[in-house]
Amino acid sequence: MEYVNLDAQVGDLSGVLDASRYLKQLPSICRDLPPGARSFVTDTDHYDFRSRRCVKDLMLRAIRGAGGEEMEVEFQHNCWKHDQDLLIRYAGVSSFIIDPVDEDRGTDLGAVILDEILPCRDGCSHEIACWDGTLTIVCRDLQAIWTETVCSNKP
Repeated sequence: MEYVNLDAQVGDLSGVLDASRYLKQLPSICRDLPPGARSFVTDTDHYDFRSRRCVKDLMLRAIRGAGGEEMEVEFQHNCWKHDQDLLIRYAGVSSFIIDPVDEDRGTDLGAVILDEILPCRDGCSHEIACWDGTLTIVCRDLQAIWTETVCSNKP
């Protein structure tokens, strides 16, 4: 990640998630993002850890169309925090990299820590950091769709 810090230091506490540098850069880079990516990343709930639409703690459920020009990445809610699942549709995919911490994990990357979307020549890059690896997609644009779900083990 270029701006999001996944290991910030706050006083004596290390390992703090800090998106503040990215959020400060966002106004200057968002005009260079494609419309769908811009809408998704500038949603005020996106980096609000208390929000039901924050990507933190979502679980990667499925990747469809890997290696093709059109891809879908589906994330499952965390019943303690979310009441919706997230589906991201990527159009004009020019690069797809999945980097698991352990090669035996495949696409099982664990819960989402945070993500970062940056403009690039091909449209945008979307890097999604999870506890057990990283998913990076470069595409022309993306569409994020939140869908209602039912939590069976909600407190």
